Amino acid sequence: MTNREIMDIALRQSAVDCGCEPGDFLKDGNTLVVSRADPAARRYLELPHVCSFVYYGRGVVATAGEEYTEAAEKCLALVGKDDPYSLFETPGAHRVESVFAPLGGTVRYMAEYFLPDLNALTERPCPLKMRILGREELAPLYTPEWSNALCARRAELDVLGVGAYDGGRLAALAGCSADCETMWQIGVDVLPEYRRRGIASALTSRLAREIMERGKVPFYCAAWSNVASVRNAIRSGFRPAWVELTVKKREESL
Repeated sequence: MTNREIMDIALRQSAVDCGCEPGDFLKDGNTLVVSRADPAARRYLELPHVCSFVYYGRGVVATAGEEYTEAAEKCLALVGKDDPYSLFETPGAHRVESVFAPLGGTVRYMAEYFLPDLNALTERPCPLKMRILGREELAPLYTPEWSNALCARRAELDVLGVGAYDGGRLAALAGCSADCETMWQIGVDVLPEYRRRGIASALTSRLAREIMERGKVPFYCAAWSNVASVRNAIRSGFRPAWVELTVKKREESL
């Protein structure tokens, strides 16, 4: 698998999630499509969207439920031709909020997604012993301290993990969920007393390689404000690939 192939897989998956064509993300102009449910979409998405804006660095793709397409079009009209990324900055998010608020919508998620760079994804040293964990070993770990690595609401998707052990104690855990057929998402948790020792990046990079050995593409998601998580992604050999801004119904965001 090459970096180009990894990106192509991500583009195809985002096209499924949005209901567009992969090439739409690479156009200079913006694209508006109607959001529809698709069994091949990432399994945690609630489709059809109220509206989601996706940006790979060229034009913005907006995918919206049929009753929200006019609002999505208004938002795209506010995006400057030379700075489509402005939609994902705070003033842009406020404009999206003002358009959707009368329709009962509100901006709920703003996130950055990362893909592995094979030139940077290398084995990293870990001061603790690492161990590969399967479903059976993950089953007793659905506790608050591992809530980023594992998701109790979608436990059936958690397929693989890497743990770091201090003697018999689990000190850190990276887990991945099979969010779609081709891409598995990584999350990681480190107990407070073991942080800033390079453990998170050692686990993340090791799990990424394990995922790729199984023929899947690992991906990583972080909020812009989660500086520690973004730093971990970069140290682990991941690079920014796309961003998303998602509008939900107000009652779903409470």
